[in-house]
Amino acid sequence: MNTAIYGGTFNPVHKGHYNCLKTVLDSIELDRIIVLPDRLPPHKSSEGLVSGKERLNMCELAFKDLEKVSFSDWELKQKGKSYSVITLRHFHKKYHDDKLFFIMGSDMLLSFESWYEYKEILRLATLVCVSRENSVTKQLLEEHARKLTSENGGEIIIVDAKPFEVSSTQIREMIKKSQDTSCYLDENVVQYISDNNLYRR
Repeated sequence: MNTAIYGGTFNPVHKGHYNCLKTVLDSIELDRIIVLPDRLPPHKSSEGLVSGKERLNMCELAFKDLEKVSFSDWELKQKGKSYSVITLRHFHKKYHDDKLFFIMGSDMLLSFESWYEYKEILRLATLVCVSRENSVTKQLLEEHARKLTSENGGEIIIVDAKPFEVSSTQIREMIKKSQDTSCYLDENVVQYISDNNLYRR
């Protein structure tokens, strides 16, 4: 089976995350996608981070209509920062007969060599890089992917997606100012944030 791992802070999960996942599903033959929020992201500030349970609940609302998608709180139960290689080791052991795919954004691929044990990540999973920013050309990504695989082995697939011009940080600021975020968030996520008074403080 082909199993993809889609991790992230999802603080909050927005339509860009949804478009990314939908694009991957439409582009690659996958049997299963596991969505899992991270506990403490190693490359981001944890300021303004709501609880893992709340972020997982929002993911379940945002992705509920996508087939083959399941959800995991595995990273949330771990201690310390959420390193991708540790997560991939876990799922490689759990689904040892599967081919693993690891979904990431274009910005992440360009800094991939700074990741903890990045060479092992390339051994454990095929990277699926979603080109989602106007500022990063596909040619640049392809050149970097070729360099990475020629030096370290592994496989990297680059998938084009429509750019999403807002970040979770900007969305949190909008919520704090009581601005309308319905164009960026699933309506059920908007309602969940309102019902639970998230990001207001």
